[in-house]
Amino acid sequence: MDFMHVIVEPLALMGIMGGVFGALLAVASIVFRVHQDERIGLIRAALPGANCGGCGYPGCDGYASGVVNDGAATNKCSVGGAPVAQKIAEIMGVKAEAAEPMRAFVRCKGTPEASPRLADYDGVRDCRAAATVPGGSPNACPFSCIGFGTCVSVCPFGALSMENGLPKVDLDKCTGCGVCVSNCPKSVLTLVPRKANIVVACNSHWKGPMVRKVCSAGCIGCGLCAKNCPVQAITIDRDLAVIDPNKCIGCGRCVSKCPTKCIAADQACTPLEQTA
Repeated sequence: MDFMHVIVEPLALMGIMGGVFGALLAVASIVFRVHQDERIGLIRAALPGANCGGCGYPGCDGYASGVVNDGAATNKCSVGGAPVAQKIAEIMGVKAEAAEPMRAFVRCKGTPEASPRLADYDGVRDCRAAATVPGGSPNACPFSCIGFGTCVSVCPFGALSMENGLPKVDLDKCTGCGVCVSNCPKSVLTLVPRKANIVVACNSHWKGPMVRKVCSAGCIGCGLCAKNCPVQAITIDRDLAVIDPNKCIGCGRCVSKCPTKCIAADQACTPLEQTA
C-alpha cells in the first residue's frame, strides 16, 4: 500500500500540474496572440509565388509583409508586373505606382575572338569566387564578363544561357528580377527598360588606346555616337557611351556610326539595317 502511494500520488500531482500549466499556456496564447494584418495574406495570394527576391525581400512572404508593415512600394514585383502592382494597390487602398518593365542586358561583347584570354583559371568555376582571386579572370579586359556562368545558375527563370563565353538572355523568359545583376561581380549584367532597343554592350571606362589593346568590340569613347544622335540621347561618361532610353527614338544612327560596333540594336547585339 505504501508502495502505491509512492508511485500514484506523484503521478497524479504531475498530471494536475500539467493540466494547470497547459490551461495557462492556452490562455496566454489567446491573450498575447499577435494578430497578423489580413492584408498580408491577400497580398501574398496576389503575388506569383516566384520567390526570386528581385523585390529586395526574402521571397513573396517577405514582400507581402514589407508592403503592409514597412510601406514598401506596390510595384516591386517584376515578375507580376503592372497587373500585380494594381492588385496590391487596391488591397492597400492606394494609387497604383507605375512600374517600368525591365530586362537583363549583357554589357559586354568580349568573346574569345574579340578579347584575348591571358590566363587559364583552374579554380572554382564560379564568377564570384574567381573575382576574389588575383588573376581569377582569364580575360585581358578587367571590365569584361568572366564567363563561368554564375548568372545562369542563379537565374530562377532559366532565362540565361552561355554562348561563346558570354551570357545570353532569353527575353521571353526574363522577368527583370535582377537576381543575375546582383550576383555578377563585374557588373556586366544590368537592367534596362524593355523598350530600350538600342544599348551599349560595353562596361569599360578605359580610354580608347587601352581598350583597343584588350578588346576589338569595346567602347573607345570616341563620341561619334553622341555627335550623330539627332535627339541628344547619348552622352560620354568617363570614356563610355551612355544612352538615355527616355530620349532614344531607335533610329539606329549611332549603331551605324560606332567604329567598334559595341552599340547594339536589341539583346542579340544585331546591328540595325539602317544607315546614317
